[in-house]
Amino acid sequence: MSWLLKEKLRQRLAAEQGAVVHAPGSRPGFALAFPNTYHVAMSNLGFHIIYREIDASGLAACERAFLPDKRDLAEHARTATPLMTLETRRPLYQFPLIGFAVSFEMDYFNILAMLDLGRVPLLAADRDEADPIVIAGGPCATFNPEPLAPFIDAFVIGEGEETIRELLAAWRRGREEGLDRERLLLALAAVPGVYIPRFYAAGYNPDGTLAALRPLAAVPAAIPRRWVRDLDAFPGQTAVVTAATEFGDMFLLEIARGCGRHCRFCMAGYCFRRPRVRSLDGLKAAIRRAKEYRGKIGLVGAAVSDYPGIDDLVAFILAQGLKFSVASLRADSLTPALAQALAASGHKTVTLAPEAASDRLRRVINKGIDTAHLERAVALAAAAGIPHVRLYLMVGLPGEQDADIAAIADLARATRAHMLAAGSSGKLTLSINPFIPKPFTPFQWLPMAPRPLVEERLAAIRAALKNDKNIEILVESPREAYLQGVLSRGDRRLGAVLLAAHRGGGPKAWPRALAAAGLDEAFYLYRERPPGELLPWNHLDMGLAPGYLRQELDRARSEKYTSPCRPGCALCGVCPAGRAAEGGPTP
Repeated sequence: MSWLLKEKLRQRLAAEQGAVVHAPGSRPGFALAFPNTYHVAMSNLGFHIIYREIDASGLAACERAFLPDKRDLAEHARTATPLMTLETRRPLYQFPLIGFAVSFEMDYFNILAMLDLGRVPLLAADRDEADPIVIAGGPCATFNPEPLAPFIDAFVIGEGEETIRELLAAWRRGREEGLDRERLLLALAAVPGVYIPRFYAAGYNPDGTLAALRPLAAVPAAIPRRWVRDLDAFPGQTAVVTAATEFGDMFLLEIARGCGRHCRFCMAGYCFRRPRVRSLDGLKAAIRRAKEYRGKIGLVGAAVSDYPGIDDLVAFILAQGLKFSVASLRADSLTPALAQALAASGHKTVTLAPEAASDRLRRVINKGIDTAHLERAVALAAAAGIPHVRLYLMVGLPGEQDADIAAIADLARATRAHMLAAGSSGKLTLSINPFIPKPFTPFQWLPMAPRPLVEERLAAIRAALKNDKNIEILVESPREAYLQGVLSRGDRRLGAVLLAAHRGGGPKAWPRALAAAGLDEAFYLYRERPPGELLPWNHLDMGLAPGYLRQELDRARSEKYTSPCRPGCALCGVCPAGRAAEGGPTP
């Protein structure tokens, strides 16, 4: 056991504010694991929220575990020290419960690395009565848990605040009743929103498509997504304050959850429906508490500028002598007051997400903004004294044509011209990512654009703008994007590939592992799935009305606009009025 590793954990804990440490044995231990480094994990507000809820339940002592950085991994290997939790420095395998918060497909490899390092059997089927029950939640667990199914005992489908308490209560009752592992997992399967993959058998057709996912026990055929109706019932803010994060100077505060804009590419817009906002009074109370820890508030939400009281909220933050920050804004809801407040908070860049450069392609994806919105937002930022602009864009969107790629360079030049006309000589940054079709979106059936085509179009954009030194182009790695594409819509067979890649050294071993398993990435990436195909996530119920997503795909192909969520709306089926609509929605 490495004294150095233990000492680093002790020092890290001592530098935090807000962590709760329970004496070992006072409560059953729950190791809340984030499959990335401490720096990344503690920048994730969802991780803070679930940490607080587990501790507040009184049913478990929540401790945190993280992927060690490269230097610490070498020390683990040198000293044969198992992965330990931060709070009490106990090895992962000593905990009866381990929960992974999974937000990103590339972290699947890190889950296996952490289990291995924590001396926990990688395969759920290999775990016995003495081993932990391994749970996973978060966005990736919600929209398609199947690639991770061989490694996870229980998935939380949807938002976890209520579900985790019910799961812990069911686990505790089962332990008190002396249930063995099999019967204990059956008891967990009775909790709404909990999916136990070992109780479902996957069968495949000769062409490799999924034939069935058949229940093997008395478990639900469809697992309902859980979602919190009243956000104010659960705190949505930083639980543990630490400087060692990407947002070390900020206190994170969730102001809203979900989005009702119906952007057809956005998984979060469908899996976290309906849109909900926190009360202004509740947010003000949280901001007053934040003053004790930090001088800056990080506002978190799918569309921060859509918050109905955003101008009042940011005015209150400034009146408290605090500053604030946001990740990105919608061009059509940026207000003069918000732009001025951002400038007063020291923002040097306004980030907008048009996603596509042409009006036609924005109609396809139902983005709901046009060039005039972007021009107005750029002018508001410049007038407020914010010099730089960042635009988020995608390449490879459904229906994309060469003219849409040319429009990206045109948009960049036009934006720079508007910045200069408004008196701003700052830098324009284009952040461009390959589009990945995701489950539970209208594009879930569509192929991903061929990688050579995407790389060709990215090169064309660079070439068109190479002479303008005030335009910066940032591109996500296409290699990683296409690996994400396989994992995001993959089936349970990919578990064997993940295991082989882990044993072969990680993501770099993925192509070899995929070939060894007799699987082809083209099967997952480049074919259009017919309407009747059983998709690996069909057993999960997001609450959407039958036919709704297919209808939205048809509307995308016709470039038809779908209006945002509104009170009494029966459009998608999530709200009770829509759920009762016979035959699905009628946009």
